[in-house]
Amino acid sequence: MPSRAFITGLVGLTVSASERAFIREASPWGLIIFKRNVNTPEQVTELTRSFRDAVGWEAPVLVDQEGGRVQRLGPPHWPAYPPGARYGALYDREPAAGLAAARMAGHLIAADLIAVGIDVDCLPLADVPVAGSDQVIGDRAYGTEPAKVAAIAGAIAEGLTAGGVLPVLKHLPGHGRARADSHKQLPVVDTDRATLEKTDFAAFKPLAGLPLGMTAHVVFSAIDPVAPATTSVTMVREVIRGFIGFKGLLMSDDVSMGALSGTLAERSRAALSAGCDVVLHCNGDLREMTEVASAVPELAGDAATRAEAALAQRKAPEDFDVAQARALFARMVGEQPQRMTVS
Repeated sequence: MPSRAFITGLVGLTVSASERAFIREASPWGLIIFKRNVNTPEQVTELTRSFRDAVGWEAPVLVDQEGGRVQRLGPPHWPAYPPGARYGALYDREPAAGLAAARMAGHLIAADLIAVGIDVDCLPLADVPVAGSDQVIGDRAYGTEPAKVAAIAGAIAEGLTAGGVLPVLKHLPGHGRARADSHKQLPVVDTDRATLEKTDFAAFKPLAGLPLGMTAHVVFSAIDPVAPATTSVTMVREVIRGFIGFKGLLMSDDVSMGALSGTLAERSRAALSAGCDVVLHCNGDLREMTEVASAVPELAGDAATRAEAALAQRKAPEDFDVAQARALFARMVGEQPQRMTVS
């Protein structure tokens, strides 16, 4: 059965009977995992296996595993990773060291994820924060200079890919300037287009070849004064696909977030009509999941081609001495080695 154009969440630690029936009927393209879905490595492994068994193929399983405040798999079973700003601070002292630490972080995170059946990480960020912006990005960002942000993001993506995990570039075309948290309300950025192209958008351009990307629920009033990037034909066509040149599969950010308006079906259709290939729905509410599934079509045309191209980039992890790399990484980022060791 062909996949439908959405990624779903689950409510708990196992795939319930009702969720299994939903997955078999609705055929989501992928699954995204949150802390509520995580207990032990054995449990997560069984969860990912059960999802793929229900959907009937090796569908992608995603997670937001950045480090710092955004880390779904954590102690005591998985290492705690530093926030993105740590790599930026290292880069400021010695660019090569910052990039090496970022790449190693990506590879180590990938080793954690691939071991439990997760093969997509919603990382790296290329958001460029400014003074006065909401702290929803904050220390998740690698810095405030577009070239530096792009370089560190690229290094993390390289590390993830080397470890067998696909990276997701976010939040296209930039969440760093937003003065509100899009989980709660719709941010509006009034900066002129020329400035945006030199700063926010510029950080994404060197990363346009990454296989997967996620939109920002942010209005850029100089380009589209009404619709956020997720549901704006103009933003997707002229900025994300045009100026930035992103060629990969484009997924929405979570359509259940407070920034968007309308029913979930309306939000989902608007995102796809704007040019997103896949809709992301995260909260695990089966009623909402069913509404999203009923609103989206089967993956077809260019969206299906981009989905196939992205998954074709999945590869076996490179040989990697994880224990040795963890000890080296701990020294590089200034953590005590025991804090970076899996319990």
